[in-house]
Amino acid sequence: MALETPPLRDRHAEAGAKFTEFGGWDMPVEFDGIRAEHEAVRSTAGIFDVSHMSEIEVSGPDAERLMQRLTTNDVTALDAGDAQYSTITDDDGDIIDDTVVYRLPGTDGGSGADAGESDGGSESSFLFVPNAGHAKQMHDRWTAYRDEHDLDATVYDATYDYGMFAVQGPDAIGHVDDATDVAVEDLSRFSSTWATVAGVECLVARTGYTGEDGVELVAPWNHAPEVWAAFAEERDVTRCGLGARDTLRLEAGLLLSGQDFDHETDPRNPYEAGIGFTVKLDTEFVGRDALEQAKAEGIDEKLVGFRLVDRGVPRHGYDVTDTDDIVVGEVTSGTMSPTLDDPIGLAYVSTDHTDPGTTLRVVVRGQSKKARVESLPFYER
Repeated sequence: MALETPPLRDRHAEAGAKFTEFGGWDMPVEFDGIRAEHEAVRSTAGIFDVSHMSEIEVSGPDAERLMQRLTTNDVTALDAGDAQYSTITDDDGDIIDDTVVYRLPGTDGGSGADAGESDGGSESSFLFVPNAGHAKQMHDRWTAYRDEHDLDATVYDATYDYGMFAVQGPDAIGHVDDATDVAVEDLSRFSSTWATVAGVECLVARTGYTGEDGVELVAPWNHAPEVWAAFAEERDVTRCGLGARDTLRLEAGLLLSGQDFDHETDPRNPYEAGIGFTVKLDTEFVGRDALEQAKAEGIDEKLVGFRLVDRGVPRHGYDVTDTDDIVVGEVTSGTMSPTLDDPIGLAYVSTDHTDPGTTLRVVVRGQSKKARVESLPFYER
């Protein structure tokens, strides 16, 4: 089956990118080396093509109600231009995907109604961003729920209408300010605005996936080249691939869908995944009752960060044991941290092994390596 391609695939190839399959897309994994790109984002700025991410637009009189019922956070708390991190759960409270929800600038703000019920007098527009390869699944989920509950909302898969770029790093805001017609430094974290970037109208959001300040730009697919060129060519912002994005997000303690949770192979609820802050039990959403029960009864395993004391690199699927070599968990993500110069990882372990400082062992290629539980994030600017 042919892979999907981002709008700048050929331009990336001309720039010397190496490619990898991710979520059904053919994406650049690196340009000039993962470590160099990682260090550029930590010290100056880098730009990532993240056009493989899905985009779903939801609008209409019942848009807010639909979003509230299918995401775990409180959508009614969003004013126009606000964004929030959330999860999408099934009836059992297990994470199907995580997402960022935007109440689009220039639309009505939150209704403020109890339990997320729309007051019926406002009409809002939302954009939410599921992970790569999840667009059809989420479009179908939203439309099926809408139809079943007779809600008045339009659900549109806009994945192939937009390119998406992330400009991240200490100098990112300055670069975007230079290229746009709004004062990006005035945007607060998790807020967005419409702006002209390199002559192209874009959604500019102060969000990211690297642990650094920066923005994500949603641009029309056919105008993606102008927006990319404004940074990667005109301002010489370092081109970065998904390899550096992965090491950066892991240092920041951010989850990767399909790896740190997988609805099919390793179902986890938000409390197990360490993102219980996304769950607002005073709202009505699919999976709420199961999550209320899970919170009351407690969980058996939880995702933790760890740092290897011994030499070695932890990888997805490696066993985690206690000091008596009894298996107590499994690694979900791991790498050699370019910033910390130490091997780090995430793992689900039994809850009696989650306190920072707890000594664990990670079985790396058949050899038991000493590790210690650490508070997340590993890195924070």
